[in-house]
Amino acid sequence: MDHDQRFKAMLREFFADFLRLFFPEWAARFDLSNPEWLEQELLPNPPDGERHVLDLVAKLRTTVPLTDEFGETPDSWLALVHVEIEAPDRTARLKPRLPAYWFHLRDRHELPVLPVVLYLQVGLDGVGVDTVVERIADFPVMTFQYLYVGLPSLDAVEYVRGDNWLGVALAALMNAPRDDWPLLGAEMLRRLAEAPVNDFQRYLLCDCVQAYLPLDDAGRKLFENITMAGPYSRLVARNKTPYDFGLEEGIEKGIEKGIEKGIEKGAEKTARDIATALLESKFRTLPESVIARMQSMDAARLRDLILAISSAATLDELFPAS
Repeated sequence: MDHDQRFKAMLREFFADFLRLFFPEWAARFDLSNPEWLEQELLPNPPDGERHVLDLVAKLRTTVPLTDEFGETPDSWLALVHVEIEAPDRTARLKPRLPAYWFHLRDRHELPVLPVVLYLQVGLDGVGVDTVVERIADFPVMTFQYLYVGLPSLDAVEYVRGDNWLGVALAALMNAPRDDWPLLGAEMLRRLAEAPVNDFQRYLLCDCVQAYLPLDDAGRKLFENITMAGPYSRLVARNKTPYDFGLEEGIEKGIEKGIEKGIEKGAEKTARDIATALLESKFRTLPESVIARMQSMDAARLRDLILAISSAATLDELFPAS
């Protein structure tokens, strides 16, 4: 599944959550209960001479009248919300097209149009308004504005902790320290496994996390080690899709506690919490000598320990007598 397919499917399922998460004032102006999706909105002659299918166009009833450009209120309270999903790491490709997209939709449907761009690799100010200005010499002939979300500039931890399930999944494309991603990714899957959504929606959300979580080789090994333990193991079973599984009853509280604490602490405390939780999950009660030895380990040694836990049969293998 490519960027467009993945995000079109996800935003159609969670369109109301998308607007409420990033643009709550605009969300309040629309009836989000039953959007009508306009299929194959083709722009015939955009500025670059190519033909483009617009990503998402929703036709919505409004909760308040929206005036048109002449200051008049349409008879029916309807509007279009046009969302473009932009994967490249720059805005230059999309911005010149946006006015043409807007004029095409406005002329064809004779309804107000709200343009929104979701940037996957461009941060800007996180959530805001950007401007396209058409000039002749120094004269600004036209000024066009649009709403945008720049995921890389948003705080991943804030959205992982939030109560918007789309936000939890999109956090995989947000900003966090590199060493925190294995832990955050595991927490995303834990929360999404418990989310009150249907199986298809859960699949879309978990698929986003697994597709975009920014892990290097070491981080991937740590993530897999964490998610193979206890309540996470059923989420990442091989040859299964994430939505096929929920969490096992009786979640092992040590792992969950370690995850939650880890998000708030530094790298060393994070690693120690996770190592303790995984060891308690596998070996139950830990001797005081093991706890003391872990207290003296730095973050790098603790991460090595975490990677070794899954293959160890006894505590003595992990903590040989000195």
